[in-house]
Amino acid sequence: MARDRSYADQLSDFLKYLAQSSQSDSQQIPSLADLSRELGVGVAALREQLEVARALGLVEVKPRTGIRCLPYSFRPAAETSLAYALAVDANHYQHYSDLRYHIETSYWFEAVSLLTAADYAQMRTLVQSAKEKLGLPVPQIPHQEHRELHLLIYRRLENPFVFGLLEAYWNLYEAAGLDVYTDIAYLQQVWLYHEKMVEAICAGNFEGGYNIMIEHIGLLAQRNKPPVLRQKFE
Repeated sequence: MARDRSYADQLSDFLKYLAQSSQSDSQQIPSLADLSRELGVGVAALREQLEVARALGLVEVKPRTGIRCLPYSFRPAAETSLAYALAVDANHYQHYSDLRYHIETSYWFEAVSLLTAADYAQMRTLVQSAKEKLGLPVPQIPHQEHRELHLLIYRRLENPFVFGLLEAYWNLYEAAGLDVYTDIAYLQQVWLYHEKMVEAICAGNFEGGYNIMIEHIGLLAQRNKPPVLRQKFE
């Protein structure tokens, strides 16, 4: 119990209330005026604490519906911190990319073993959509398919921190402009590896899929173009 209290000591009054409310069936949070009376905390202080909760993605605030508690996600906190880190030093993206690589390889076997037949079908659909975009007279960059495929592989892990870190990576990948690379031959090669990886997963050959992923990463790491971020972590 002492350990539980130490966690709570690091939270504001609003976050403590929110944590307790998240364990109930109700997602609706009282108004700040009502909370002020209930908690004995000033409205101004609660408003500041509410903004922190919003930044962490813990609540949603709308004019007509008021304050609503959201399901926990680690992505907003990770994404905000990463955005700040990149503003300080853009080289931090390479460090985060390295973290993402180790997360995906470390959780590969656990993640793919949880995928369902519906997931297999969706992965194949994403690969087909990407190939069609790249085969158009004016090719389109299949960034959305790229993002969805990688996240789909890991989405059934019951680990909000793993998935939140991966979501943050893909959101910042797009924000950093890494989704606009136009070397079509390179992208076709990327999706050839993705297709082989998906087919290995669907065949239950998880070891083979893992080896294809590692081979794919190794091949991209040897390229001089595009920049290192894209070479290593497509």
